[in-house]
Amino acid sequence: MEFTLSNLAELTHTEFKGDEHSLLTNIATLQDAVAGDISFVSNPKYKRQLESTQASAIILSAQLAEQYEGNALIAKDPYLTFAKVVRLFNPPNEQQASIHPSAVIDETATIAKHVTIAANVVIEKGVSIEDGAQIGAGCVIGDNSSIDKNTLLHANVTLYSDSQIGKNVIIHSGVVIGADGFGFVLQEDKSWYKILQVGNVVIGDDVEIGANTTIDRAALGSTKIAQGVKIDNQVIIGHNVQIDEHTIMPGGSLVAGSTHIGKRCQIGGGVAIAGHLEIADDVMITGRSMVTNSLKSAGVYSSGITTEENTKWRRNAARFRSLDKMAKQLNQLEKKLQDKENKHGE
Repeated sequence: MEFTLSNLAELTHTEFKGDEHSLLTNIATLQDAVAGDISFVSNPKYKRQLESTQASAIILSAQLAEQYEGNALIAKDPYLTFAKVVRLFNPPNEQQASIHPSAVIDETATIAKHVTIAANVVIEKGVSIEDGAQIGAGCVIGDNSSIDKNTLLHANVTLYSDSQIGKNVIIHSGVVIGADGFGFVLQEDKSWYKILQVGNVVIGDDVEIGANTTIDRAALGSTKIAQGVKIDNQVIIGHNVQIDEHTIMPGGSLVAGSTHIGKRCQIGGGVAIAGHLEIADDVMITGRSMVTNSLKSAGVYSSGITTEENTKWRRNAARFRSLDKMAKQLNQLEKKLQDKENKHGE
């Protein structure tokens, strides 16, 4: 693919400065760019690299563009414009509707005309797959599941029975949707009695789910992932969880059962959220935090301590174990001081 600078400006709804006919054939980092490449700067701390880059054009903010003499796309959000340019240079491959002869498809399944089904796929009874869907090699689609239009399942995705997947969803390899939630009751003999999980999972439109993530079916009702949610690799979503529109969850996050996460939340990597909690709309939780109470108003929340030199950390850890004793001693001192002040006042 190749574009002129003015072409890219038109396609990305940005302004440009410099040679409108400059021909651009690829996108690269500032350090790796060569003639014909377009690069970007979204963080001002990298502006020094503008002096040495060999890129033929740079995506910049208006402020940085004033300091750069070369060709530029001038964008309100350079990172978003970069994302759009990457897509322009890497358009999706056209998929021809086809069903590989090794696929096993139950006779009761309904497969639309324009669907691609790769090798060794298993589609069980009552499944419905709409036009434009692509089912990668080795996927298993359980009984009575549905996949809506233009959804992509990469290789080796497993949908358990009754899973409902919306339009324009991307599900990466190794994802398991609809496995049993973790539900057990302790019996008198101290053994565990399994609670049947008879609900399902409902995934909304425009959701993306990263590799090896698991989303458990509900015990009753549905585990629900709403429109526009983005979930990274190796995330665990427990039974009956609800995640509302346009929330994003980086890798390694854990959400226990029956928790409700609001709209437009940003859940940091490695965050652990306990069960039966309410997380309000527009909450940001920083990485590696542990959430054990509901967060009922928008804002930024953190827990834990940041990394520091080991010997200092060890001293602080030892002191932390003494905090309860120190707090009691402090309370006693405050009480004695108050008693003295009261006596002097008399």
